[in-house]
Amino acid sequence: MHETLAKMNNKISYLLNTARCVHRCNFVLNPKSSAITRKHILWIGTYRDPLENVNFRKLFLNVFPSLHGSPLRFLSQKIDVFSTDAKIQPEKNTEALMSEQVPQHSLELEKLDDSGSFKGKHVMDQSEPFFNSLQNCTCPCDVLDLASESAVSTKHFTNCLTTLWRLFKNLSEEQQRYEKQLIFEHPAFVKLCQQLLRDSRKMTRGDLVFSLHAAVKLGIPQNTLLVQTLVRVCQEKLNQLDNRCLSVLATTLAGLEKDKNVSALQAGLQLLVEQRIPSIRDIFMLQNLMKCMGKDAPVFLKKQLEMAVLKEIDHLTFSNALRVFFALAAMNYCSIPILNACSKKIQENVHDVPFRPLILILEACYNLQYRNVKLFSALADYVHSAACLWDKRQIVLLLSAFETLGFQPRELMGVFAEKVTQDPEFLNLKNLLIVLRVYSRLYYVPRGQKNLFFETLHSCLIKYLPQISNTELLKAAYSLCILGYLPHQALDELLQKDSRNELLLSDDLYKEQKEMMLRCVKTCMELDSPSFTKPALVPTENGSSLVSLNLRKAREALIQLLGDENMFRQNVQLPYKYHIDFEIRMDSVRKKVLPITATDDGADSSVQRLAFLFVPLSAFCVGTMHPQGKLAMKQRHLNKLGYHVILVLNKKFQEMTNEDAVEFLKGKIYSENAFHFSEVTVQDNY
Repeated sequence: MHETLAKMNNKISYLLNTARCVHRCNFVLNPKSSAITRKHILWIGTYRDPLENVNFRKLFLNVFPSLHGSPLRFLSQKIDVFSTDAKIQPEKNTEALMSEQVPQHSLELEKLDDSGSFKGKHVMDQSEPFFNSLQNCTCPCDVLDLASESAVSTKHFTNCLTTLWRLFKNLSEEQQRYEKQLIFEHPAFVKLCQQLLRDSRKMTRGDLVFSLHAAVKLGIPQNTLLVQTLVRVCQEKLNQLDNRCLSVLATTLAGLEKDKNVSALQAGLQLLVEQRIPSIRDIFMLQNLMKCMGKDAPVFLKKQLEMAVLKEIDHLTFSNALRVFFALAAMNYCSIPILNACSKKIQENVHDVPFRPLILILEACYNLQYRNVKLFSALADYVHSAACLWDKRQIVLLLSAFETLGFQPRELMGVFAEKVTQDPEFLNLKNLLIVLRVYSRLYYVPRGQKNLFFETLHSCLIKYLPQISNTELLKAAYSLCILGYLPHQALDELLQKDSRNELLLSDDLYKEQKEMMLRCVKTCMELDSPSFTKPALVPTENGSSLVSLNLRKAREALIQLLGDENMFRQNVQLPYKYHIDFEIRMDSVRKKVLPITATDDGADSSVQRLAFLFVPLSAFCVGTMHPQGKLAMKQRHLNKLGYHVILVLNKKFQEMTNEDAVEFLKGKIYSENAFHFSEVTVQDNY
């Protein structure tokens, strides 16, 4: 009886082994078959959250209850990562001995792809069946099938995980959602993670950091025992990591939230990086370290990283230029030489920049307070040249990014204005408010279609009146008024809310800003109304006789030029809360400056009044002397009140010598062109 049962068991075992061999042979001959089958199953199924039914406590043995409160140990005391004499020691454990006898199967580091992920390439013995089969896998579940049937060593399991991530990241976003569900529900994934957990301290340094990187990128929660154990083992082996492994580890840590283990590992990594920087010659590795060090890195370390990048700046590629640009933003460190080199490389390859990096470049420039007119112009011209291929909502986001920088992409704004007038239906309330803000702040009025463009925006605004909030209505009306257009229906609604005290009810931080916008709206309703006529005499009052430090040079130059303080007025206060730095009055032919006292008594229409405004650089659009919205509105209203406005860039004026300052003001006062504003380009890079 026992012999019969033994024979039956042997036959069943033989049958199962035969079936497995047939399955594997079929996979090797036609590796795409399983992928095609799964893909078919994927797309006919109903999508579920891949983490919805996954029991991570069972899957990863344990889950820490709290990242910040878990009793985890800090940096291991077994290895002194703080020692300045620390050297990279070769590993001599079981796995290392195996790797000495057979070719190395770890993933070698390559460059980042467009998604910001590591690419890997296998260096393996092509005669070894397992790694041949692993290389032939075409989808993540094929890797798990292979792992469940053939993986027997730590090297096998670590390469399975990294290959799993390599195949997963090449899928589309929608495919990733479905494939992730299959991965976490696959029985072999539990076995794979448990095996990695058991063998974590036996891994070679390359397998260790790549396994941690793959686990994090696949979405395994950070507070699981698997991820935390890999982090702790990295702490223990930190001094043994070579520069390549440090780069991979830095990229991984940049995507993790701060907890005790991560903070300890990052602190140790920072100390190790300080020692290793002189030996790192790869820009790719340097930018990974820059991103990992982040904003909290000490200034001296940021400068060391900057010098290391500058040494290799001649070998900068377009892809590296993008990454270094973003790494500087992540580190919150504005290195003008590096940014200029990166900008030049980006300009040369601007047509290869996708939409998302375009936005990130502009955001980085804003955060770093980096103003490069040539870079902005190149990006704007690129978008303008292919505007017909871009989605209008994408252009809205780009215009918003340019507006944040204070840069006016004139041609792009003109083309987009045409798109709005032709098809305004795409403008939802959010995009409408963005468009109004952009065009008003940058003060762009489309040529030839001014009324049509404004009427189109007003019509869209009217459509949203039933659902718009009080604050949004105020902002929309304020933007249109800055541009010189009075949206009567929206203004009627606004004034009704104002009469009921609904606009300024909340005591939030923006109350003063709301009061300012409401005051400007009411001023525009008076001064920009067609019924408004220039007054014969504008009531004025003298401000303080004290002159601010940045205007003393202008005052002294005017005294030297005109000979007497009675020939001009300073700190002039006008109605509607407008202020003039200096006022000068001249005869009708603009040849002679008249004393202020001689013209105060009556309203002489032959008297020409000049208003000098000394304004900061931030009042103009970047790279030009084109005034932004508030200044342009003030200039328009002063013209309505009978003043010829002369705008002076205070920064440039302060840099002049006294003699040059006098000649400059003389040219502005007596030149006929001084009364007509014309936009000029500022050549200096600032």
